Amino acid sequence: MFGDKPITVQAKDEVFARDFNESLVHQLVVAYQANSRIGSRAQKDRGAVNHSTKKPWRQKGTGRARAGMTSSPLWRGGGKIFPNSPDENFSQKVNRKMYRAGMAAILSQLAREDRIRVVEEFKVDAPKTKLLAQKVKAMGLDEVLVLTEEVDQNLALSSRNLEHVQVMAVRNANPVALVRSEKVLLTKAAVAKLEELLK
Repeated sequence: MFGDKPITVQAKDEVFARDFNESLVHQLVVAYQANSRIGSRAQKDRGAVNHSTKKPWRQKGTGRARAGMTSSPLWRGGGKIFPNSPDENFSQKVNRKMYRAGMAAILSQLAREDRIRVVEEFKVDAPKTKLLAQKVKAMGLDEVLVLTEEVDQNLALSSRNLEHVQVMAVRNANPVALVRSEKVLLTKAAVAKLEELLK
């Protein structure tokens, strides 16, 4: 099919030939994962646990420590002192300039390691997983992230059930997907779009 063979393109050094900044890339990956996290855990404080408020025993004369109620955090089954809340905010802020520099550093390192392939275009004729699997295999790729300018319906439906093939539009490219991918396949239009977004 037309556009399947890798081609050579002239790309901007600011995006594909930048020095690798490990600390910046690490910060970018951690921030992306933190921003994807949702508060799905909840613990009870001493006011929320199901306990009686009756004093367990009298204050003095028993020889035991003083106790006011069984919901005390010191007791087994009591409330937590600083409980986790479901509306906890895990987000981290990354400046736009840092984000662009970090993404360019990742792409540059992928290019240095020969993990980037560029094709004229990447499409499938029908929404068939088998067609896409054959197409990727014919290109000599196994685990690959495909970045196109726009993801059409055929490509989106064909890639849903392929475990090692991920397809996304350039605007949705993220540092975690890039770092984890063995190979990254870019269309010629996607390269131009990346240069525009990360300039």
